[in-house]
Amino acid sequence: MKDVKSTRFPAWRPAALLRNRAFLTFLIVALVWIVAGIAKPGFGSYGHLRYLLELAAVIGLVAIGQTYVVIAGGIDLSVGAIVTVSAVGVPLVALSGDGSGALAVLFILAAATGIGLLNGLGVAYLRIHPMIMTLAMATFLQGVLILIAGGTAISAQNPLLAWLGNARVIGIPAGVILWALASAIALFVLHATPFGARLFALGANPVASALSGVNVRTSTMAVYAVSGLTAGLAGVLVLGMNGQGYVGIGDPYLLASIAAVVLGGTSILGGSGTYAGTIPGAILLVTITALITVVNASAGWRSILFGTLILLLLLLSGRDSQRR
Repeated sequence: MKDVKSTRFPAWRPAALLRNRAFLTFLIVALVWIVAGIAKPGFGSYGHLRYLLELAAVIGLVAIGQTYVVIAGGIDLSVGAIVTVSAVGVPLVALSGDGSGALAVLFILAAATGIGLLNGLGVAYLRIHPMIMTLAMATFLQGVLILIAGGTAISAQNPLLAWLGNARVIGIPAGVILWALASAIALFVLHATPFGARLFALGANPVASALSGVNVRTSTMAVYAVSGLTAGLAGVLVLGMNGQGYVGIGDPYLLASIAAVVLGGTSILGGSGTYAGTIPGAILLVTITALITVVNASAGWRSILFGTLILLLLLLSGRDSQRR
């Protein structure tokens, strides 16, 4: 079985910190912010950095579930479609008697979790490869969305979403607070509960995990349900920030969530990693995108950068796995 010592929180001795991918990613983010702030006046201002954190919150929420799935030895290619389903679905299921808009949000989050559960059922019971199962689910959802919404943007009149997308609590965006709370829960579950330990064991060696008493099917279904839920949360936040949802609004977050996970040091082969590294990974991706925008680079160059970054990190992750 692979080494699963990463189920514990990393040591905070100086030598250990310098070898820790999560800490190094935080250092890179800080360095990029400092250099960019010096080179581009205004880039390092509080208002701009706060805006970057708001954007990173969406990627970070999607990447919670993606981190769980990858650590468990899978991958979820349906998260972008689930983000879109959530962003488009909340206005469609709004009830006239629901003054706060909370019921519509809860319904959509339950639906997103159910979509993730269906992914888990396909992987666990039908033994469909995670990449195939989640890609098929994404394609199915995109077709349904096109039939329902077409190319029309659907606006949301939802007080809860308006607050989530625009409120500032002691100067901190509500979306960032939501991300911070979700991150704290994600880290606790991953590193301090039996469920988290099972995910690491499952990703390291599923056969040995089953022989040791781990319910592989239940754990697999649960981890994909978590991925659906966090992607749904991200979709709700996107809708609150934009005020409207449309087909394709969640597409950028699929690639970004995978990049943030691997950039933070989680092995794409499963069995090791931590969401503590995914957090700065999400911030770094948003920062790089902002820098490209500042120099008027096209969307094509952003795609090239993300694709190249993922390929390089996959190679690095594969080498790390071979060393273990």
